Amino acid sequence: MSRRTVLITGASAGIGAAMARVHAARAWDLILTARRQAPLDALATELRARGATVTVLTADLAEPLAAQGLVDQIAARGLIVDGLVNNAGYSLTTGFLATGPAQHADMIRVMLTAPVELSRLLVPGMVERGFGRIINVASIAGLMPATGGDTLYGPIKSFLIKASQGLYLETQGTGVHVTALCPGYTFTEFHDANGSRAEVSSAYPAWMWMTAEAVARAAYDGVEANRPRVVPGWRNRLLSIIPKILPNDVALAIIAGHARRLKRI
Repeated sequence: MSRRTVLITGASAGIGAAMARVHAARAWDLILTARRQAPLDALATELRARGATVTVLTADLAEPLAAQGLVDQIAARGLIVDGLVNNAGYSLTTGFLATGPAQHADMIRVMLTAPVELSRLLVPGMVERGFGRIINVASIAGLMPATGGDTLYGPIKSFLIKASQGLYLETQGTGVHVTALCPGYTFTEFHDANGSRAEVSSAYPAWMWMTAEAVARAAYDGVEANRPRVVPGWRNRLLSIIPKILPNDVALAIIAGHARRLKRI
């Protein structure tokens, strides 16, 4: 059987790069995309040395036509996408009112619109071929009350979880598996990019953190097992349950305390 090919967005670092390594170790070929060319090229060189065929395509998913353009580039190269990891994302921690409408629009396009569009463009072919794997990288934040200061992040991730569940149900029996990945705090460049590294490192102990590699392995195993949602780590699973058993006002107050510790409200 020929090797499968997976498209990974936001593959230049963190969970995206870890996903690439996990897939390469399991004999997948890769299409890596992100905005930054240099780290993609470095990762591609590493994975080619392990025997994977790697295609690098830079794209800015904040652009309105980026998803279609990416799929067109893939088709022009004669490649077939058997797996999709919607990982690209970031957070805006300066507060809703201090963040411009254009920045909000970009965030929504990258983290919500692009995963929906890429899934809609690629899943029909997966269903037709009888095989597909979709991992939508959400967050434990999508299972919690929203956080002030990073106002849109949690709601976007909540949408992604629910959309993944709906697609999971719709594709049952087709050979296509859909999983929403909901990690907690993970050692990546994520908090460096939004300038919150010092705050989160001092606010939360080391035992609350997982490596990107552990998260990626949990996601891969979960989608292969056709699980609709994966929350890596027992501590994160416990945290995700707590808001469901507490009164809404209490859960919201706890999350507000979390935001204050991070100096976001």
